[in-house]
Amino acid sequence: MKIKYDLIKKEKNTNARCGIIHTNYGSYETPMFMPVGTQATVKTLSKEELKDLNSAIILSNTYHLWLRPGVDVINKCGGLHSFMNFDGPILTDSGGFQVFSLAKNKKKDITEEGVHFKSHIDGTPLFLTPELSIEIQNKLDSDIAMSFDECIPYPADYEYAKNSTLRTLRWAKRGKDVFNNERQSLFGIVQGGEYEDLRRLSAIETVKMDFDGYAIGGTSVGEDKTTMYKMIDYVMPHLPENKPRYLMGVGDPIDIIEGVIRGIDMFDCVLPTRIARHGNAFTNKGKINIKNAKYKYDFTPILDNCDCYTCKNYTKAYIRHLIVANEALGQRLLSIHNVRFLIRLTEDLRECIKNNTLLEYKENFIKNYRGENESSN
Repeated sequence: MKIKYDLIKKEKNTNARCGIIHTNYGSYETPMFMPVGTQATVKTLSKEELKDLNSAIILSNTYHLWLRPGVDVINKCGGLHSFMNFDGPILTDSGGFQVFSLAKNKKKDITEEGVHFKSHIDGTPLFLTPELSIEIQNKLDSDIAMSFDECIPYPADYEYAKNSTLRTLRWAKRGKDVFNNERQSLFGIVQGGEYEDLRRLSAIETVKMDFDGYAIGGTSVGEDKTTMYKMIDYVMPHLPENKPRYLMGVGDPIDIIEGVIRGIDMFDCVLPTRIARHGNAFTNKGKINIKNAKYKYDFTPILDNCDCYTCKNYTKAYIRHLIVANEALGQRLLSIHNVRFLIRLTEDLRECIKNNTLLEYKENFIKNYRGENESSN
């Protein structure tokens, strides 16, 4: 079935809202944070652990699964849910970010028909089109598929951003024209770079195509925070209230709060598992680096009031030992904590929306989070 969004409550002091997304695998409250499982796995975490973290939708990536194990393998297994043995909703990214990251010569490799680039695995030449991206996602049988787009780099001059934005709109129509999976929903992606008129144009024209939901792309790609928040502000007035709004690739806690205040429903990012692999953990007072010597004799949890499995059972000293010794369990335990931290953050934000206390929560959270940030130590 197609997803359905029900708006439950608007916060009286901001543009924030809470709602419910109904999917093939249950109904889930928004705002939500969605863990990223690029290659059909959220790194180091099992599906049982994800459920314990109260995870709802997870992400996988079209480009990576196209290369390995190959879409035919997954399709023959019965789709991505069967292949992963995952009984929750899945969103597949279109491969558009790989346009941004792998196409070396943007003017040469990105054409009207599609994008030329080389496999990051073995250098094999590849060509990805809007039609092929949708065909792959239809076969993967995810719950939500994404339109194929170009993630505009930052900075980009106006002429480049305009041409790219218009091409992404044409790609969106081409992809929608061949979309063919009744169990799947298709989201359009708004681009436009840092330019208000292009963001507005992209939003209005994308909404005209009547997608099942709408994403804001091209943020968190190197721009400063003020510019990022403006990119969101330019778009939000033009998105319909009766469909979900998704801010792509954003996982910084403060950015999530700022996005929610502006009316965003869904967030995703590789950040919680990526920083875990480097020994970092989210806390209410900023990120900490567990490898720091000061934690060698620290027999307290990462966060006293955290309800995650890691904080209930293990100390900073033990996790530090695992990370320093390069033991995989350390990365797992930090990933569990970090993913739960962001999911719990969105749970707290939902309650604030219901109680009209979001601005007070934001002020207190930012004051604490920026007060003792140890991430650079």
